[in-house]
Amino acid sequence: MSLPGGPTRDEVMAVTLSKLDLRPGDRFMDIGCGTGKVSIHAARQAGSVWAIDLRSEAIEHARREADLAGVTNIEFVEGNAADLIPGLPRPDAAFLGGSRDMDRILPLLAALKVRSIVANAVKVETLTSAISLMEGLGIFREAVLVQVSHASLLGGGHVWKPEHPVAVIVGGGQPC
Repeated sequence: MSLPGGPTRDEVMAVTLSKLDLRPGDRFMDIGCGTGKVSIHAARQAGSVWAIDLRSEAIEHARREADLAGVTNIEFVEGNAADLIPGLPRPDAAFLGGSRDMDRILPLLAALKVRSIVANAVKVETLTSAISLMEGLGIFREAVLVQVSHASLLGGGHVWKPEHPVAVIVGGGQPC
């Protein structure tokens, strides 16, 4: 299935999951879950996962992928995360895969003192907005630019074919 934004690349996901510092028993929230790839990988480390997306087609796809992966500790929720977060259990860690309603979501997560929050950004505007919001909330820790290139055949040899860089913005309400 092709969803806008596509699945998070494996290498970017590895950095993202590392920065989330998921622990056994953690409650994890994947905001804008898209294909469900991050939710599925996080579910193998966390105790429970809430995968949220506005798009019914994303929720359906993510649910199918979780079933295929044999992951059973994910609750899929369709709707606007900013409206849903107050009614869901407080997460220990949260991931924002996109920028929709970030200006509403980050203050909610900060008020809940979520231990680790990671937002990924491909647009410079999203990066600067996330850092500014997190700094204003007193939760900014760091931003890491992940640039991945894969070897590709060219003229009998190999060259590096770069992917778009992704900024991994890290914050949280308590030190890791």
